Amino acid sequence: MNAARETRAGAREALICADPGEKVALTRALAADPGVPDPAALLRCNELPGRPGLPRLVPPQQVPRRRPGSLLGRAALLHAIAHIEFNAINLALDAVVRFPNLPPAFYLDWLRVAGEEAQHYTLLVAHLATLGHAYGDFLAHDGLWDAARKTTADPLARMGLVPRVLEARGLDVTPGLQARLRTVGDTAAAAILDLILRDEIGHVAVGNRWYEWLCAQRGVAPRTTFAALCVTYGQSPPRAPFNVAARLAGGFSREELADWAG
Repeated sequence: MNAARETRAGAREALICADPGEKVALTRALAADPGVPDPAALLRCNELPGRPGLPRLVPPQQVPRRRPGSLLGRAALLHAIAHIEFNAINLALDAVVRFPNLPPAFYLDWLRVAGEEAQHYTLLVAHLATLGHAYGDFLAHDGLWDAARKTTADPLARMGLVPRVLEARGLDVTPGLQARLRTVGDTAAAAILDLILRDEIGHVAVGNRWYEWLCAQRGVAPRTTFAALCVTYGQSPPRAPFNVAARLAGGFSREELADWAG
């Protein structure tokens, strides 16, 4: 089982790597050739992933508004999206490393997601460079990882609250961001967001699929369990308006969307 252990151990190597370029290279190589995961392997998993000294992380309310009408504002907006994608790499890798004794397909799904998030990050950073900036040049916050930290003990909570709430929010806001970028003539950035939106529908679908699988394993109802998770973990449920087509394609039901629309 040495090769199998190396699959999840390789994910841990990428997760704890602090250099973004090296993390991306490790992640994409592993996603391209993941091997066979060993669900029984118990891997030491830090509370925090490896990440660079910059960007400096501050409370969300201290991050300035990003207005794409100016070059600096557009760079700040794309930096914020790149920061989300960098965190998404770590979130997907963390799911592979942290939670043992799940089906091999769980680990392979999240390795594939990690590889796609790494591609998104790479595209955004490359475009950011054309604007004269690099990842780390702007302030950022740690809201996405805060949610991950709260759910380290339970894969059901992780699947229920991170892909289905925080990552799914991107499905709702991305079309508006694309419109703003096209308005200021940045069609290249809007095209990158086209790719990200397409992939993120699939990532949310992965989260929904494994959330429902875990609910079935425990004999609990997904909709009522989700409401209970939001209360237990202090997470606000999703808020309308929704990108309904994208959310349906990502595995949400119309009944769920109706629950939250009011």
